[in-house]
Amino acid sequence: MIGFVDEELRALLQVQVSAEKGGEKTPLDVWVDTAFNGGLVIPRDRIAVLGLSKSSSTEAILADGQLVELETFACYLDWFGTEYRTQVIANDGQFPLLGTMLLAKRRLLVDYSKRALSLE
Repeated sequence: MIGFVDEELRALLQVQVSAEKGGEKTPLDVWVDTAFNGGLVIPRDRIAVLGLSKSSSTEAILADGQLVELETFACYLDWFGTEYRTQVIANDGQFPLLGTMLLAKRRLLVDYSKRALSLE
């Protein structure tokens, strides 16, 4: 996968997601977040547009140590030629985030000087 580094120095990739297995895929630009060990975080407004189904909630510890309960949804994404089901955490942020769970067994290269990103 090829991504890029934007003017705010965010490492970005585009992934294809759907609400159901075998469903129509929608492109989603995600910010690679190596401090997040889950799959995806998607803003609530985009979750609604994508039509994702709520699955449950989960407890999480935020970077400031605060314990919170978060809504989770199910999502399917094209991941290196495979349709992969992952958990999505809803938030009120602006950008979808891609966490390290999806980076496991992959090689992430970010070249800030060239504003380039590759994930192998």
